Amino acid sequence: MPRLQLSALVVYPLKSAAGISVGQWCVDTFGLRHDRRWMVVDSRGGLVTQRTHPRLALVRPTIREDGLTLHAPDAAPLELELEPCGSVTVRATVWDDTCEALWLGPGPARWLTEVLGSPCELVYMPESTVRPANPAYAPAGVRVSFADAFPFLVISEASLADLNSRMDRPLPMNRFRPNLVIGGGDPYLEDAIGAFTVEGITLRMVKPCDRCAVTTTDQETSHRGVEPLRTLATYRKVGGLVMFGQNAVHAGTGSLTVGAPLLV
Repeated sequence: MPRLQLSALVVYPLKSAAGISVGQWCVDTFGLRHDRRWMVVDSRGGLVTQRTHPRLALVRPTIREDGLTLHAPDAAPLELELEPCGSVTVRATVWDDTCEALWLGPGPARWLTEVLGSPCELVYMPESTVRPANPAYAPAGVRVSFADAFPFLVISEASLADLNSRMDRPLPMNRFRPNLVIGGGDPYLEDAIGAFTVEGITLRMVKPCDRCAVTTTDQETSHRGVEPLRTLATYRKVGGLVMFGQNAVHAGTGSLTVGAPLLV
């Protein structure tokens, strides 16, 4: 097999907002540190994502040593604590899962309501919350943050290149919002390798990722189209769902570095 390496690392502190590309990042029991620990919710505590609010693509987080800042067009930056310790606990729902979260107060709620144009709140998942990953696919004891279902999403550069070769206009990787990007190898190798180890951390593929309207949302403008779902549906449809990328779980903690070799 050709040499494989970790070619990109992306952390998404706020679920469904823009990601942060990093050269090196810590891995904790949730996955990439700070990944999807914050989430926008509606008045009932239900998740708010780009599926219904594409303007979330325009919310861009930056992480400082002691805080998280959210930026958005025509809005002053929103400063947040990196590890909130509020006392107001609420119930937050991610698809079929409901778990405890910290409510971050009226200030973030007002900011997000103005940015997104509908009533919103901001919540945080503290270390004390244990949301198990789907036991139908993940081993017992695997936890997940506010990610849809699993700690990691893995896609290879070759898979995107193959998709782009089938379309009139190529799309960037950020349409698919992976945490880990693999360089080298054949298209869709993430579907075939089963597991790999990188810098002492083992990742196991557990479920193909079925794709939604978020992939059709331009992450720079929030405008929505029909690609790549239209093209993917011609050759990546399984059981009525369009698949691209693999959800993964991990064993071990530590640090990952772009350029590190993958051991398969």
